[in-house]
Amino acid sequence: MLTVGLHADNEKKALLDNFCIAYKYILGKHKLIATQATGEHIRNAAGLEVSELLSGRLGGDKQLETAIMNDEIDILITFEHVSLETVHELSDHNSLVRLCDFYNIPVATNIATAECLIMSLDRGDLNWRIEMKNT
Repeated sequence: MLTVGLHADNEKKALLDNFCIAYKYILGKHKLIATQATGEHIRNAAGLEVSELLSGRLGGDKQLETAIMNDEIDILITFEHVSLETVHELSDHNSLVRLCDFYNIPVATNIATAECLIMSLDRGDLNWRIEMKNT
């Protein structure tokens, strides 16, 4: 069992909900962790069990970062609201992606990559994370 971190801006929660509904049988085989509002959305939409962190504004995003740094998350799926006006702005979202890059954690930032990652998860392609932790 791997731990999947799930994160979505308010404008992208419906997209993450639909993603979790579509792939609930794959996600249900793994431990899910999310900030409070995201976790509630997923639980209500897909009926999946989600370990909740604090609300993002109250430190949940920082808790998610800490979980990445402590090797407690094996995969991160994060959907940020991006528009042409904001595409060049830096945000906390970027720190999640940078941490995943630094700690070699697979990360998806859009639906296309998330679907590839979830199918890899289902095939067992990411089980190297378990083996890495056991050594």
